[in-house]
Amino acid sequence: MGSAIPRSPQMLKKLIHLASSCFAYAILMGGSVSGLHAQEPAARPVRETIVSAITAGTPDEQKQIILSLKATPSPEVLDWLEKWKAGEIFLHSTDEGAITPVLLTGSRNADGASQAVRLIDNAPFTAADGTPILINPDEVEMADTTSAIRRAMKEVSDLAALADPDPAKRLRAVQDSAIGQNPEKLPALQQLQTTEKDKKISRALRESIAIIQLKSKDSAERIAACNAVAELKSLAAQDAIRAVLKEAQAANDKPTIAAAERAIRAIERHVSQINAIGTGFRGASLGSVLLVVAIGLAITFGLMGVINMAHGEFIAVGAYTTYVIQNIFAAGLKLSPFGFSLSIPGLNLGDGGASLYFIVAIPASFLIAALVGIALERSVIQFLYKRPLESLLATWGISLVMQQVLKFIFGSNNVQVSSPSWLSGSWAVNDILFGWNRLFVIGFAVLIIVTTWLVLNKTSLGLLIRAVMQNRNMAACMGVRTERVNTMTFAFGCGLAGLAGAFLSQIGNVGPTMGQLYIVDSFMTVVVGGVGNILGTVISAFGIGMADQTLQQYLGNPVIGKILVLGAIILFLQWRPAGLFVTRSRSLD
Repeated sequence: MGSAIPRSPQMLKKLIHLASSCFAYAILMGGSVSGLHAQEPAARPVRETIVSAITAGTPDEQKQIILSLKATPSPEVLDWLEKWKAGEIFLHSTDEGAITPVLLTGSRNADGASQAVRLIDNAPFTAADGTPILINPDEVEMADTTSAIRRAMKEVSDLAALADPDPAKRLRAVQDSAIGQNPEKLPALQQLQTTEKDKKISRALRESIAIIQLKSKDSAERIAACNAVAELKSLAAQDAIRAVLKEAQAANDKPTIAAAERAIRAIERHVSQINAIGTGFRGASLGSVLLVVAIGLAITFGLMGVINMAHGEFIAVGAYTTYVIQNIFAAGLKLSPFGFSLSIPGLNLGDGGASLYFIVAIPASFLIAALVGIALERSVIQFLYKRPLESLLATWGISLVMQQVLKFIFGSNNVQVSSPSWLSGSWAVNDILFGWNRLFVIGFAVLIIVTTWLVLNKTSLGLLIRAVMQNRNMAACMGVRTERVNTMTFAFGCGLAGLAGAFLSQIGNVGPTMGQLYIVDSFMTVVVGGVGNILGTVISAFGIGMADQTLQQYLGNPVIGKILVLGAIILFLQWRPAGLFVTRSRSLD
């Protein structure tokens, strides 16, 4: 009663032969299909798809064709969509009504027309007789887009960005996926995770996948995502994980609640570590700024006994020197000092060359400030040694004069000094951002400390400075030209202030009164460390910087933090009026 089964050997052979033929045909067809599929991302099919989308009859048809590109995302797809969105594709209509998408290349002629190339194959657009067709963009229709089409473009572009060969662009695309939390991107992210070799991108992929899966309706998948977030200590998942916890608590889903709470605790511990390290880093950078500013004052005030209230203006001199050199490397500078017009030509260097200005500005700021210091010492300061009150009043008046001179030359408003490209941005380590400019100031401060120590302890000038500081009369009897030593010492301290100004120009505004912001803190740093003691100045600068940033972090109010630091300094000086380290100087003779 059932179906008949052929029992003839000949019939069986025919069936086997037929099955083999069908199998071979299937393999061949499968290979052909696979070959066609492999060719889809090539240039011509992408162009054809874009052309079909542009020339489609309705916006809905255009949208559907664009969305079909999601199956083969690539940088080429992204490039063509950007050209379309930017209005670089035009529509040329023939007399017969045929529409040809074209691109315009080359420069325009006298009539404003350019050579057109066909989008379909990038071939020159020619007339029937073979002559090139020139098109004026003002006389042809631009390939327009609607909001729906642009949304479709974005969907495709987001996927295409994930396939970008540039690791930086691919990383940004993955991070944007985490922010968007789009479930449609999940398959693409999972597929990319299987092939991604870059460790940073691979971690970002895990994070993005976990954040998207937090929205899953599957409890097991949601718990696995919570565990992944806890392992990664993902800061980007904070809001999403709290939303999961809230939903789980409403549904009394205890496994999900436990997983979400575990993830939140891990993130909070990570945030605490980031804050602690960040506070320490900011404290170190602030201490470095104070040190850079105070190290010159430690020489003029500590070693020479001169209360130089114009020290802040030497900082401004170094900052303005940096400003002038920056403009010389660029397009030049026009000034109106004392009502006279002055034009300084520039080198007109490109972005790469102009960013090198800071390398020249560092020694220049030291030299210019040192020369101004020599002029001040020979004209005023040399008559005020061992007269602290008179030196205080005189240098205070000089500071006002220097401020007015800077205002006459550069104006009362602040000027802008741009940071070179190699000082921009930050270095990210485990979600902690270390700004290159702050890292530079720390290294800069260390270099100044080492240089100052070498000058004072390993050079003949340093030997003479220490000799004059300890006993001026004895040094003079030994043939030391104390006047010259005084001048060089004061110039060295002023030059260090100029160096401080060069760096401070990279992290703040440059103006005639910028030095006044640091003069009080600088004096406190020198006094707390011990007048004339370089090591004490270093310890004091970093201690004050750390204390200031720590109090600001925990109190949440910088004003109260500053007041507490000043109060602590006053109490410390009541206990140790001479500071951390006592150094014998002229003022104590």
